[in-house]
Amino acid sequence: MRWLLICFLLVLPWPLAAADRVALVIGVSDYQSIPPLKNTANDATALSAVLGDIGFQVTTLINASGSDMRAALDTFAFESETADLALIYFAGHGVEVQGENFLIPADARVTSNADIQKEALSLDDLLAAVDRARKMRIVILDSCRDNPFGDFIDLSKPVQSTASEVATRGAGGLAPPAPDRGTLVAFAAKDGNVALDGNGNNSPFALALMDKMKQEGLEISLMFRQVRDDVLSRTANRQEPHTYGSLSGIPFFLAGAGDLPPQVNADDPKLAWSALRPEDEAQFIKLAEAGDTRSLMNLAYMRLNPQDARFDPSAAADYIERAAKAGSPEAQYELAVQYEAGKGVPQDTARALELYRQSARQDYPDALNDLGFFHYQGMLGLPADPKTALIYFERAADQRHPQAMYNFAALIDDGLIPDKTPEDAAEYIYQALRAGSRSVLKVLTDNPEQLKLATRRALQTRLTQHDFYQGTIDGDFGPGTQRGLRRAYGLTE
Repeated sequence: MRWLLICFLLVLPWPLAAADRVALVIGVSDYQSIPPLKNTANDATALSAVLGDIGFQVTTLINASGSDMRAALDTFAFESETADLALIYFAGHGVEVQGENFLIPADARVTSNADIQKEALSLDDLLAAVDRARKMRIVILDSCRDNPFGDFIDLSKPVQSTASEVATRGAGGLAPPAPDRGTLVAFAAKDGNVALDGNGNNSPFALALMDKMKQEGLEISLMFRQVRDDVLSRTANRQEPHTYGSLSGIPFFLAGAGDLPPQVNADDPKLAWSALRPEDEAQFIKLAEAGDTRSLMNLAYMRLNPQDARFDPSAAADYIERAAKAGSPEAQYELAVQYEAGKGVPQDTARALELYRQSARQDYPDALNDLGFFHYQGMLGLPADPKTALIYFERAADQRHPQAMYNFAALIDDGLIPDKTPEDAAEYIYQALRAGSRSVLKVLTDNPEQLKLATRRALQTRLTQHDFYQGTIDGDFGPGTQRGLRRAYGLTE
């Protein structure tokens, strides 16, 4: 069937792409109705300059109103869909109410908890704005410096929302977030603690962050570790930054890879992690010993590269097993692959299927997509069951697995899913383009007639809604539509 063909990545020769790293930097010092902050605007301005110097496309807001901040978030959310990395930095007042974190704009006028919800932005707003970046999402909050409201607001009273039931810690810092996989939230101080504004022109956290992020060849997880150590040193152990969430499974360098081999930028984690320096591996070993699952996976990938002297599938399986037992869905998936192939472990398809299912229960997209194929084709001892396969394919598509989005769209287009329309198919295809699927772009470029006329028209309508296409909605994928498809993907003319 045609949709089964779209399960690999094709390299296309189009070189002109939108910015692969975008940042939104917000600094608020001059509050209109609550105490001002000394260094937050300085921090944002200086950090913007550093990010620009290392290749980010940066949008900077200083002393912005709530409406301006929301408008900027909306624009940034759209831009981040075609970027590899989306980063937001906020410096200003931030408070926790009933386990939910709120960031205060310059014009906020707050007399109650309900006002905080209405006037401020939540951390969830920031997470939503970076959510669809293709490889990595980072939110940095230097915003738990003090309680700007004094005693006139009881932050323990509920706000009018579906807030977490976690008991409030009051105003002594921010609450621990729970970001999705592939998203990292960095706090200037651990949850519940207060960050320092600093005695000079910048906060200790901002100084450490700017110093480390411009170092070439410094992998991002190690970078945040060094920021933590630097801030502890600068503040005589009074302030300890903390990170929450998890980064994606490939190495990333904010200032570029420096003199590391080109393979460090490969999409294949086995090649990429093998390119790191021995001293980096030593740091990951220490983090792995402390239970860090990403470090365990990094070490495993190094040992799964046949071209690397450290190649040792058995040792890799041990690292992956430890990460899988700690609950990492990526590790559960990779260990399933090991057991299915008998690589580093005895071949055991029953164990592999169990691990695929464990990973899928945590909505890991690759596991969901693979289980769809297993059920559709009757693999790993499963009977052929297209009905169950469609459930997995839809779940994988809804998790923005690029190939799954196209596959599910093709099934809709074939009329195999009665409750879905051509508009639904077009939406999945559009989102696959935005997610960076080159294989989908190639199919739409070379063989658009694979899709029915109604789906092609619906896709043209979707492109028109975002000003990627201004032509006739006729289903003809001529030069104008092809240009719109490339623009939706993130390629510029």
